[in-house]
Amino acid sequence: MNNTLVSPETSTSIIDEKFQLLKQNQFKIGNESVSDKKKKLKKLYDTVLKYRPQIKEAMYKDFRKHPSEVDLTEVYPVTSEIKHARRHLRKWTRKHRVGTPLALLGSSSFIKYEPKGVVLIISPWNFPFNLTLGPLVSAISAGNTIMVKPSEHTPHSSSLMKKIISEVFEENEVVLVEGGIETSKKILSLPFNHIFFTGAPSIGKVVMEAASKHLTSVTLELGGKSPTIVDNTANIDTAARRIAWGKFLNNGQVCIAPDYVFVHESIANDFLKKVKQYILKFYSENASNEDSYNRIVNNKHHERIKRLIDNAIENGSIVETGNQLNSNDNYISPTVLSNVGENSKIMEQEIFGPVLPIHTFNNLNQIIDKINEKEKPLALYVFSKSKKNVNYILENTRAGGGCINHSAVHFFNTNLPFGGSNNSGIGKGHGWYGFESFSNPRGILKQHIPNALELLLPPYNDFKQKLIDLTIKFF
Repeated sequence: MNNTLVSPETSTSIIDEKFQLLKQNQFKIGNESVSDKKKKLKKLYDTVLKYRPQIKEAMYKDFRKHPSEVDLTEVYPVTSEIKHARRHLRKWTRKHRVGTPLALLGSSSFIKYEPKGVVLIISPWNFPFNLTLGPLVSAISAGNTIMVKPSEHTPHSSSLMKKIISEVFEENEVVLVEGGIETSKKILSLPFNHIFFTGAPSIGKVVMEAASKHLTSVTLELGGKSPTIVDNTANIDTAARRIAWGKFLNNGQVCIAPDYVFVHESIANDFLKKVKQYILKFYSENASNEDSYNRIVNNKHHERIKRLIDNAIENGSIVETGNQLNSNDNYISPTVLSNVGENSKIMEQEIFGPVLPIHTFNNLNQIIDKINEKEKPLALYVFSKSKKNVNYILENTRAGGGCINHSAVHFFNTNLPFGGSNNSGIGKGHGWYGFESFSNPRGILKQHIPNALELLLPPYNDFKQKLIDLTIKFF
């Protein structure tokens, strides 16, 4: 499986035409009722389920993803996001009453969440349906017209999403544009009102620079190196099982996968033994023959991960298990490394593949310093029975999100904001937070009767100054 197939570029004229249709229709869509939006979301929900077999087939063609894993990580996040939005949409879109200070007596205030307008969603290849249709739900809920640009590296998935979207929406509501670098460049030159991008920090900087030319707001869901800490009080079996699952899910091509582990030296040998046992249990002795273990998306990424492993070994890393590779099949077996040097490239770059570096520690402050020397991660995971240790780690580190005694599952909770901080992202998605990202909170004050400020209009004099002084002091 040497997947070099990519989505075809879309012509500039077609992109311009689609953008103008969305722009001309933005107020009509923005003024639709809650009932209309809920009907569209229900239709999207039904269509996703209708094409569930085809979604599984497309994902297998793109990188041999197991059908059950497609259901778990592609279909369920989208359907749960739709159901959550439909349940809460009326509450989100109604006037949000807020207090008014006494100095403005005689008026009332509220926030109207209005759509930003014409928005762009740029999604990645690792979870194409999940990370395209999830933000789409938020953008629809907020009342925008939407252009979607999925990754060119999963062409079967992108083509199917185009079919799904065209069945659910008119082309002046939501349009999916396929293509690669040239298509992306053209799209990013357009004056969107908001851009929601999911991908690597390096590309996020390009998106943000392009957005700045039009003062377009952005939500950047990026990545980074998500650390995992297993202290001496942790349940070793549970930690090993959940870390192995979180790391090797989707062949490690997960932005919130545990990127590297710090395990307390007193339990390190037992932990490593358990991790190996769970890799064997999940994926058998030869993962290349296991249907539950998918592949690296293409040969370029396969070679990138291979170079990271080779560099780590050259710098003294020990291969505890794995490191079987087949470039013709884009296969890398579940790999665990120990004795990994801090100067190895694998400790500098996001791995985004099935390789788990393990470090030992005996002092929490030591590893907290190491974590804080790096960019803020998208997620941080702590395995511990010690409330004191958990609180100390949370208080002395910064991250976009994370879990205590689990890995990656916070993504599935639509009540939690999902996103990074600084290098790992700007803004949040999911549920209310996704709706908020695609909305403008328009603050409105309504005056009912004359208020005291009417007494403070020019021309100013000593009496008015005394009133101003009293206002500053008491109100």
